[in-house]
Amino acid sequence: MYVDSHCHLSFPELSSRLADIRAAMAAAQVDRALCITTTLEEFPAVHELATSYDNFWASVGVHPDNEDIEEPTVERLKALSALPKVVAIGETGLDYYQMEERKGGRSIGDLDWQRERFRTHIRAAQQVRKPLIIHTRAASADTIAILKEEGEDGSPGSAGGVFHCFTETAEVARAALDLGFYISFSGIITFKNAADLREVAGFVPLDRMLIETDSPYLAPVPYRGKVNNPAYVPYVAKQIAEVRGMTQKEVGAVTSTNFERLFGVGKTSSIA
Repeated sequence: MYVDSHCHLSFPELSSRLADIRAAMAAAQVDRALCITTTLEEFPAVHELATSYDNFWASVGVHPDNEDIEEPTVERLKALSALPKVVAIGETGLDYYQMEERKGGRSIGDLDWQRERFRTHIRAAQQVRKPLIIHTRAASADTIAILKEEGEDGSPGSAGGVFHCFTETAEVARAALDLGFYISFSGIITFKNAADLREVAGFVPLDRMLIETDSPYLAPVPYRGKVNNPAYVPYVAKQIAEVRGMTQKEVGAVTSTNFERLFGVGKTSSIA
């Protein structure tokens, strides 16, 4: 019924509770999840999740915020993406949020390493023909510009992909859609102060929309402030249904179909 298109089940807050989480997913009719890699050091644990359960898949990539880790190369990403059940490259992108506070006083101009890492992921995705999972925070102009510079315009040869945990403006959403990308909404859409984001969810075409938890972060209302997990993704569908004048089940069905199309995966019979 529902698919969590972006979660971090390898993180300790969730990995230690995996049996309980899977039981909760089954009860909530969340039958599939994409487990996201944020460092190459983390990838073996993420890949093990994907290969241990028929309803989990994996991505491979290095989050833009991470430093002092193995730096990805195109060849390394290509090799890991060829492993079974790896269906996407990322998460990758740009993060300029609170630069001076979070990056030791550095400026955006000091982040060439982050922009080059992003380009590395784009090039790998294009070569292996797998979609990108894009993280962009306070960096939308550069994110869109780099995608265009690297040939991501929806034409043959583009990797495409999804702007995950979308929190940007309607203008950014339109730019991403124009480049052929999907838009994924998280529990943030349920927050009281997210009226603008709900408006974005009202115009994004249904066939270009995904839902996610980004767990263990960003638990939706009524669980805001608690540890998130994939069993809560129906609350994201419920909020979108209210915005769109649809049923929650209809949102679950269309976003599940979109997940299958984007990542090239099929249905599974059970999550037990």
